[in-house]
Amino acid sequence: MKKMDKSRFAELKSLKASRTAFPDTPEKAELDVFKNIYSERNYEITFTCPEFTSLCPVTGQPDFGDITVRYIPDTLCVESKSLKLFLFSFRNFNTFHEEAVNIIADKINSACSPRWLEVSGQFRPRGGISIAVKCEKNKKGFKKQ
Repeated sequence: MKKMDKSRFAELKSLKASRTAFPDTPEKAELDVFKNIYSERNYEITFTCPEFTSLCPVTGQPDFGDITVRYIPDTLCVESKSLKLFLFSFRNFNTFHEEAVNIIADKINSACSPRWLEVSGQFRPRGGISIAVKCEKNKKGFKKQ
């Protein structure tokens, strides 16, 4: 078993906060990361957010969907509470579904530079049509098996 060195958690802000601050836009949200102590192997992490909401940029009406984040970490992992707060920051943010999925993928990729990342959004019907969006990123030279 690997030694669990607690110093790798020193930079975590969201999880350690005695009072949770809710960012009001995705730009203001910060993703916390921690060292991946199993970086020598490939393993997949999956997060699901079945209550994702954002606002239509044209009408201002609320949009609802399921967001799924799957990734194979490299040297860093995303801390789940900070990811939750980041996803919640879309609640009053005007964006198209396609943009939301790509914003999420870019933020995660920037924070932890995973070997492989997939963000998908399945959005509820509006005007009789539902939308599914999937964004995938690979670290240069990495091929998912």
